[in-house]
Amino acid sequence: MLDINLLRKDLEGVITRLSTRKNPQPFLDIDRFIALEAERKTLQTRTEELQAQRNQHSKHIGQRKAKGEDAADVMEQVAAIKVELDNSAARLEAIQDELHDLLMGVPNLPYPQVPVGADETGNVEVRRWGQPRAFDFAVRDHVDVGAALGLDFETGAKLSGARFTVLRGPLARLHRALAQFML
Repeated sequence: MLDINLLRKDLEGVITRLSTRKNPQPFLDIDRFIALEAERKTLQTRTEELQAQRNQHSKHIGQRKAKGEDAADVMEQVAAIKVELDNSAARLEAIQDELHDLLMGVPNLPYPQVPVGADETGNVEVRRWGQPRAFDFAVRDHVDVGAALGLDFETGAKLSGARFTVLRGPLARLHRALAQFML
């Protein structure tokens, strides 16, 4: 989840970086976020003002009681402030929950130095470690080896989309056995 302070400080920058993703989507309802933030700020300011008033009135109650005066009118004001504070606190918590839910749908930002490309051919090799090994036989592609062992790429793509596979036969049994072994 993104830090809400980042959104508060640099909303446009976050939106720009999110738009560089491969499949840019409206991850963040910007208008809703701005409205919730404005309401949160207003409520938080109002809550702090009410707390200050309550504290001031509480002092007056103590001073009046020390002098032996009646403090019922000030106590009624404190009770009214308490009710308003409770309502404000409940609404503030609801707004915080809604903001949290809104932010949970926003993915992590792409690293700023990552080049933007249409597909994996747009990737840039940063460094290479070691040399690829040379074999004295024809090396088969892992896709061919997987298909021979029971990986079904076409069914996986139909079920879940690109880059997913379905395991069949002995390969599926091996996968289940390894999963059970790990449990």
